[in-house]
Amino acid sequence: MSESEEQSLFEAPPVGDQERMVEAILFASKEAVTVADLNARMPHGADAAVALQHLRKRYEGRGVRLCRVGDSWAIRTAPDLGFLMQRETVEHRKLSRAAIETLAIVAYHQPVTRAEIEEIRGVSVSRGTVDLLIDLEWIRFGRRRMTPGRPVTFVVTAEFLDHFGLESARDLPGLRELRAAGLLENRPAPGYVSEEDDPESTDEQTDMFESE
Repeated sequence: MSESEEQSLFEAPPVGDQERMVEAILFASKEAVTVADLNARMPHGADAAVALQHLRKRYEGRGVRLCRVGDSWAIRTAPDLGFLMQRETVEHRKLSRAAIETLAIVAYHQPVTRAEIEEIRGVSVSRGTVDLLIDLEWIRFGRRRMTPGRPVTFVVTAEFLDHFGLESARDLPGLRELRAAGLLENRPAPGYVSEEDDPESTDEQTDMFESE
């Protein structure tokens, strides 16, 4: 067999076909898929990274879009059409203030240790708060610090980024955006936590959710 004939046996599918393959895989996948996983499923010679870029442009302005989630990719509903899904996505329970603050600190300061979280919040962090966020798969253990005691650190997960429609933690809103959204208005001074606002200061520390 000549060299040209051997190469023809491994000729990559047309780019259009590669786009369709990537689209089919992402559409059928519940979780976001990495480029390496896409390439492993596609025919020899296919380039999932190139197909993803073409597919992303083709989805611009459509009802769904191709989103990057960390090192993975997924098909998601366009943000401006999320209200159409509100019947299916209504939250009947919400995180406690302690859990929200802990999650925010991890997101904005990762990798961060428990001691650093407590220093920023000004109060201790219960094990239940951290366990809850880990169970939700919104934070995970990071690398241990090369300091005395080698404390473990916490970082946000790809599931957290996917849930909030973020490509990476760098896309988190800044202080100006948070104030514009009203999330920083009428907040107490840093370090002040009243017994009414902080469920960890009560006997109900294990109840990590508040009913609406």
